[in-house]
Parts: sequence; structure tokens; C-alpha cells
Amino acid sequence: MTIGAQIHLGSITCPSGRLVIADTGYLGLWSGGAPPVADESLLAGVDDPALRESIRAAADLVVVGPDAEPAARSFDRQAGTWLYDIPGHGVEEFTAAFTEHCRAHGFDARLERERPRVPHRERAERCVRAGGLEFVMHGVPVVAIGGLPTDRPIEVTATRRDFGRIGARWESVVIAVGAGEPVSSRLVGHVGVDAARLSLVDADGLAAWRHEEPIDGLADVAFWGRSDQEAAARFGASLLPYPGEDGTYGWVDLPVDEAVDRAIALRDWQAADPERRLMVDFRPHSHHWQVMAQVRATEHESGTIEVGGTRTMCFMTSWGDGFFPVHADEDAAGDLVRIRIVLGDPERRVRLEAMYDRWSLD
Repeated sequence: MTIGAQIHLGSITCPSGRLVIADTGYLGLWSGGAPPVADESLLAGVDDPALRESIRAAADLVVVGPDAEPAARSFDRQAGTWLYDIPGHGVEEFTAAFTEHCRAHGFDARLERERPRVPHRERAERCVRAGGLEFVMHGVPVVAIGGLPTDRPIEVTATRRDFGRIGARWESVVIAVGAGEPVSSRLVGHVGVDAARLSLVDADGLAAWRHEEPIDGLADVAFWGRSDQEAAARFGASLLPYPGEDGTYGWVDLPVDEAVDRAIALRDWQAADPERRLMVDFRPHSHHWQVMAQVRATEHESGTIEVGGTRTMCFMTSWGDGFFPVHADEDAAGDLVRIRIVLGDPERRVRLEAMYDRWSLD
């Protein structure tokens, strides 16, 4: 792989003209045109019953009044004049804090509760109308921006650089919107990642996304780790036939119920002996599975699939998790030329180098 060169990752399509940039692992939480709901999968890691109920009772608030925009901007909690996903227990305190902020700064503005809660598709549309912004989806920042061509593929490239002790990683990913020459740039927002990968998805195509539900009724089971050969012999598993799965055992194209049973049996077997080391991955044949199969198989860790009549892309950040700035580059007429996701910013590089230094001293 050439360091410093532009690498073509593929192309996407955006028939709605509205692009959503989001953590791939969170696409299953997209509510589309329905109010968002905190289901059991979202709450699985929350042990405190009171906190679980508070998340279920989350509210969306909007800033209204003559000074709504400057008041929201100086309050500086979320982008625009909207405050989404406020846990139920914090609504009163949050409202009181905003009221005091307005009193202290002389703003004529107040918070109102939005009923019903605002669907994710509408949140994206509000961002587009504002020229491109970030919004939160169950607390995770997502970026939405409009002005993309609706009638042709849009090329996506990336630049990889050597960052010294931390190795070669992506510096930026560029979505080529127009043919003009960029003369100015503005920050659209930050996209949050805690599954180490990002997706570029048409805002309407997302309605068809099936994250965990198999499209064909089938699923794979994969496992690896120190005890993988012992487990393969015990359960009659083979090495997976897919590219990029070197050393991974399991089964492919099983009926979902059978795949679930085998995954549970593996996990029970592993848990029965603390000396056994095994990672087990249940993989239903969903859109998520389709694109991740490509990501694992390709040199550049990216993939594209068709979802709801649109071409969608997923790629690994190469930096793991974090908050990544998204910029809109415009030409002299103010037209959008390209969208840039900055992955290798100097601050993140400094933080990682500091961690390497600490590890080297331990």
C-alpha cells in the first residue's frame, strides 16, 4: 500500500441528496420515520433499573424564542436548537440549567418538550436544512449533510500516512461531491465511533437497513482464540472459506435456529473451563454481515453493498474509536465540492504517542 497516495475505496449513491455519516455498529438503532425507542438490545449493558427506566423515558427538547439560536449556541450542549435523548431523570435539571443560562446572559429563549419524540430521519432533515450538522442518535453523534448529487455515483477516496511510532493509518476520507476547486472549508460536526468503523448511507436508504435480521434466513457462526482447534475438534467445525478469515473456524449458511444453538453450545463449553480461551461470533446474514464480510476481505478494510436502492459504504477508521470531525469544502460560489472526514488529526496522534510512551515505561 502506497503511503501518502490517494486510495480509491469505491463509490456510493445518494438518491435523496442527503448523506448520513454514522458508526456502522449503530445503524440498527435508526428509527426512520418513527419516534426512537430504547429497546432491550440498547439497554442490555445498563444494570441499574432506575437508569434503564430513565433512558426509556428520554425526552427531546427544542429551544424556542426570539434568541433561540444564540442561546442554544452559547449553551453549547448539542448542535442547532435541538437537544435530543435527554434522560428522563435529567429533564428538569437540564431545563433549569438552560433557564439560568438565559437569565445570566439576557437571552429571551426557553426549552419546550417535543411530543412525540423526533424520528431520526427528521433529525437528519433538520441538519440538512441547517446546511449540515451533527445530531445525536441514542447519545452518539451522527452527521447529516445535503447537497449531494442524486443521479450518479459519488467517488470516495482516502489518504494513508505513516504516523511514526503508531504506524500507517488513514489521515482522511474524502467524498467527491462536485468538480469545482475548494477555496473554503467549514466544520459540519463530529461523528462518534465506538465500533471502530464508519458508514456512508443515503438518509432514505437507511430505512431498508437490516442490522441483525437475516435477509435469507441464514447465519454463520465464527470462533477463534487459544482453544479454537480443541473446540473445532469437539464440535466438528472447519476453517471458514471466506477471504480475510484466516485461522477462523465455524460454520456457514446455517438456518438461524441451528446457528443460535451452535453459538450457545460453544459459549457454554468455553464458560465451563476457565482455561479455555475462545471468541464466538454469531453472524446473521444481514446487511451488516454483508458489508463486514467485504471489510474483512479487502486490503483497505472497506466494502459497499446495495441497501434500499442505494449503494452504501463501510470502512474501518484504522484509529479505532473516537470523535472524528467532518468538514464541508466549498468552491468560490459556495457550492459543496467535497466532504472530508478527518481521521488522523494531530491531537489524536499526540494522545496515542503519549500512550505508547507510557506503555514503553511500564
